[in-house]
Amino acid sequence: MSGGGGGGGRWKQILGAGLAGCALLFALEHFHVELGALRIVLLAVAGLATIFGACEAMILCVEGIGQKLKWNEFLAGTMAGLASNVPEVIMLGFVVKAEPRVAFVVTCLTLHVNALVFGIYSGLLPTDDSGHAALPDAIVKLGADLLALAAGLFLAIGTLMLTMRTFATGDHRGEGLGAMDLYAIGGGMLIVQIVSTREMLKRFAAAGPTSTKAPPSASPAPPPEPEMSTGKIVGLGLLGIGGSFIGGHAVGDFADGIVAALNARHYPEMIGAIIVSFFSGIASYAMIASAHVKGKTSLALSNVAGAVTQMPFVVFPCTLLMMAAFAQTGLIATLPNGGVLPIDMETTSVLLFAFPTLLLLWKSITDDGKINKLETTVMCVLFGLIIYFLAKHG
Repeated sequence: MSGGGGGGGRWKQILGAGLAGCALLFALEHFHVELGALRIVLLAVAGLATIFGACEAMILCVEGIGQKLKWNEFLAGTMAGLASNVPEVIMLGFVVKAEPRVAFVVTCLTLHVNALVFGIYSGLLPTDDSGHAALPDAIVKLGADLLALAAGLFLAIGTLMLTMRTFATGDHRGEGLGAMDLYAIGGGMLIVQIVSTREMLKRFAAAGPTSTKAPPSASPAPPPEPEMSTGKIVGLGLLGIGGSFIGGHAVGDFADGIVAALNARHYPEMIGAIIVSFFSGIASYAMIASAHVKGKTSLALSNVAGAVTQMPFVVFPCTLLMMAAFAQTGLIATLPNGGVLPIDMETTSVLLFAFPTLLLLWKSITDDGKINKLETTVMCVLFGLIIYFLAKHG
């Protein structure tokens, strides 16, 4: 989940309403008051409202740090998007505890949904006379490398899982990946993200303008806001983390309920996972739209791109590490032969289908550093079809 571009005080009202709703629903559950399907709907609304507010608090916290460190707009938006992954990771922690396999599938599906959002948004970027929209150097020179690496890793992991399952090999006889496997994969991916963040700070923090060109009719940029105090930055960070725990708990219960309800009606499990993955990103998509409407194209684009490049190296590895840690501490049950992540059609297909998604994104970015209407159309069609395939046959 990436975010950025929120403003004003409306997010405080949304956060307050979400916290009040979560508190009421948790109290009703404690006193065994049954609401049926209505409880699932209310958990989604209250939890997402809380996470939206928590995201805004985290984003404002990082933007305040960016002001003090003199980051440019694109980098500030990217770092804010990175910080806004905290609420999503916390939310997924509750999903991992309730349904670890579903949490893994939801995490991978988020990549496909966010890639579709990237394809759609690329069609809204301002273009030059030739019909091309230039992308910031940070995406072309760093983001493309991350996409290529993620494509290779997802293909390798998916192929490994197929091989293990086919030949019943490994410590767990092909039933799944073990805790040490998840630690190795998750740890390696987090190292890549750390190095990538350091490179971005070193190479692009003090660089010239990195935003896409605005159309001639765009209004002049507003004057810079006053620098935020250190105390306010710390307070916003704590508010964001605290809200993330409460909202994440509510959305985790919502995910558990929606999957159980769909399974009871014999719907494919992938349908429920796609719904949950979409809901987990609604707050981010709303903030991207808000930034675009306000003319902050660079800020919106940094979050659209970050939603794709950060998922494989932040949210995905954190999910794997939580699964491994929860299994070793007994919070979740292991498989009969000691595995943690089962190898089946759903867990394998979401990994293998990520390869063409990431490959097309890499090709569209690196061929000339620009996006045109054909590339936008191709991306939307491919990403939409992959989501359809997973929903229909996954």
